[in-house]
Amino acid sequence: MKYYLSSYKFGDKVEKLKNTLPQGAKIGHINNSKDWTTASAEIRNNHLKEEMEFMDNLGFISEHLDLKNYFGKENKLRNKIASLDGIWVCGGNTFVLRQAMKLSGFDNIFKELQKRDDFFYGGYSAGVCVLSDSLKYIQFVDNPNDFPYKEITEIIWDGLNLFNYGILPHYDSEHPESEEIEREVKRCIENKWLFKTMKDGEVIIIE
Repeated sequence: MKYYLSSYKFGDKVEKLKNTLPQGAKIGHINNSKDWTTASAEIRNNHLKEEMEFMDNLGFISEHLDLKNYFGKENKLRNKIASLDGIWVCGGNTFVLRQAMKLSGFDNIFKELQKRDDFFYGGYSAGVCVLSDSLKYIQFVDNPNDFPYKEITEIIWDGLNLFNYGILPHYDSEHPESEEIEREVKRCIENKWLFKTMKDGEVIIIE
């Protein structure tokens, strides 16, 4: 699988992103990290529209892939993702995103997608943090006790385990969460946890 992992939004490697997939590639936009209980539906929808338009302007064909529509329907989601060339996973609350991935079976499907050379995973912030082995690295940045879906009432701590360390976005950046990220960095150092920081604009590309 190809990865384009940004600290915030689309980062500073947009030309690289544009050339990662052929023009007309179908991208499913996963926005469930913005499903936290007090989230503004208007703001959530505006961000979704803005990001999908950005992807379309790069020459891709984007569509909203709402994991809520696939809760308890893993095979249906598997078939849907098989019709796509990639996904874009936006920022928000990593713990909420992880819940949606669990309930839809996306976490199982992700293991299968890792074996494909022709599939694309892109995203930023929560969409990157969820790829770590654990969500413990960001528990004081994102609220782990937010449960917007009635099917889950306990924290899911395990990530998708692409990385065996934590990813800490918005480090030393002009972002509202930068101060909290600084605290998480200190906590990782104190606990001798492996981690990688990302400044806004920075992108990790894996091909």
